[in-house]
Amino acid sequence: MHDPYEDHYPDKVDLKLWREILRFAKPFRRELGLLIVVVIGVALVDALFPYMNKIAIDQFVVPQTTEGIGWFVGGYLAIVVIQALNVYLFITTAGKVETGLSYEIRKHGFIRLQELSLSFYDKKAVGWLMARMTSDVNRLGEIVSWGCVDLFWGSASMVVYTAVMFALNWRLALVSLAVVPLLVVVSLFFQKRILREHRQVRRLNSRITGAYNEGITGATTTKIMSREEQNLAEFSQLTGSLRASAIRAAVYSSLFLPIVLLLGSTGTGLALWYGGKSVLQGAVSYGVLVAFISYTLQFFEPVREMARVFAELQAAHASAERVISLIQTEPEIKDSPEVVAKYGSSLKLSANSQLPPLRGDITFEHVSFAYNPDEPVLTDFNLEVKAGETIALVGETGAGKSTVVNLACRFYEPTSGRILIDGVDYRTRPLLWLHGSLGYVLQSPHLFSGTIMENIRYGRLTATDEEVIEAAKLVNAHQFIMKLEKGYQTEVGEGGGLLSTGEKQLISFARAVLANPRIFVLDEATSSIDTETELLIQEAIKKVLQGRTSFVIAHRLSTIRSADRIVVIRGGAIQEQGTHEELMQAKGYYYRLYMNQFLDEQQNSLLRV
Repeated sequence: MHDPYEDHYPDKVDLKLWREILRFAKPFRRELGLLIVVVIGVALVDALFPYMNKIAIDQFVVPQTTEGIGWFVGGYLAIVVIQALNVYLFITTAGKVETGLSYEIRKHGFIRLQELSLSFYDKKAVGWLMARMTSDVNRLGEIVSWGCVDLFWGSASMVVYTAVMFALNWRLALVSLAVVPLLVVVSLFFQKRILREHRQVRRLNSRITGAYNEGITGATTTKIMSREEQNLAEFSQLTGSLRASAIRAAVYSSLFLPIVLLLGSTGTGLALWYGGKSVLQGAVSYGVLVAFISYTLQFFEPVREMARVFAELQAAHASAERVISLIQTEPEIKDSPEVVAKYGSSLKLSANSQLPPLRGDITFEHVSFAYNPDEPVLTDFNLEVKAGETIALVGETGAGKSTVVNLACRFYEPTSGRILIDGVDYRTRPLLWLHGSLGYVLQSPHLFSGTIMENIRYGRLTATDEEVIEAAKLVNAHQFIMKLEKGYQTEVGEGGGLLSTGEKQLISFARAVLANPRIFVLDEATSSIDTETELLIQEAIKKVLQGRTSFVIAHRLSTIRSADRIVVIRGGAIQEQGTHEELMQAKGYYYRLYMNQFLDEQQNSLLRV
């Protein structure tokens, strides 16, 4: 089934992808270098044990003598101590790399999420993003620090064992390793199938994470509409698909590992068969035969381990594709290279940027825009807003009111035409210059977990407690805050769930005011609150918007009568504009809207009486 949130990748392992992943390990070059040295040391010491057994058999067991055995025992103990130190360094260093790599990937992922445009979040679900930054990153940290190191250890061990075996007896070595070509063919056969199933597992895991998120955030709606059984059925279908794919991946892995074990045992059997004949013929000593049996067992032990890691690598490869695709996603709205070179990055302006202060003049020149190329929202839209002017946007749902605001704030950019701020095309100025001068209050305000003080200070992190309180007083929020048991130190809960909608709106309004923006946007800011709180906000709006360029979107036309200009938008174009009195005298579309709403409000007030 096609998943609109998922990208699709070729059915083969992409080595470039792993180079990108290892790029995040650059801060841990020293640890990785130490790991390589330790891994080679482990492989060399492992190769010494069978050779020490050969010496023991040929010099002590067969001759039946103990002469010089003290030096032998001392050397053996020294090798054991060295190997114990190697293993300790291996475990501690790999643990540091795993933790550090996960941190680096998450940090770069979070930075990219801050840079991405709103259009990205329109297309991607929260669960999709959470799965990438949690389980996918964990898997990558594990596979790079442990899996890839195990692969390197296995490769180094096999090279050392092969070299020693050929040095001891090249004919016996060729016979023992005759199964290796067949092992390569089997590995290639299973690679594509294991990778395909693990990709499907990761895709379904993202969808399940998203389903959990929607189930939790939409719990109230689910209960109201009695959809528990339908939701459970849909969730069961998802988990059933995940189970089927996971089982198929496990079956391929469970077939792969026994085949590797079988081939390894076959190699050991060949060494025993050919070596036994050679011992009887006197061409090979007992010690060499015992060493070869040990070497074949040890040779195929890293092969078995690498087969296990290989299967995990397929799953990690699917995770790597998903994480890298997120980190490498380019924002649709971003500063041009020329702007970055002149002013700095989108997250931090350079110290010598010397940008002029934003006044607030905004001009739309022949602007057209479409979220979908086949469905234009604005067509040849023209509007001039003077600094400090309050513009109310009116129109039916889908007319383009929010689009005008989003374009003015450069959350999106025009498909054609241009937008000037202070007489300059805003694409020639950095995003941060504009976004740092915005205040935005939404219909559904979002608060972060923490205290009221922390949430208001989010508007300007350097603000003092006194400035936070002053902002709250300005928007008439101070009174209700002081009635709370802990005042400004009251916890708001996740998403502000411990406060009412009106209280959240007042706090978000105070947060926007604290930022001291030059451009203020109120998007249906009073539509979801009670009449008493609306009066408080309306009173605050009059004080706050003075001297600032502001856009007000409101369905309740009674709340925008004091706007400097009311712009009526229909079908993506301006139908009429003027003050409330001018539009009422014109008796056009706005007049009809206002009178219909006025009559409805009068009827409702009579019914309440």
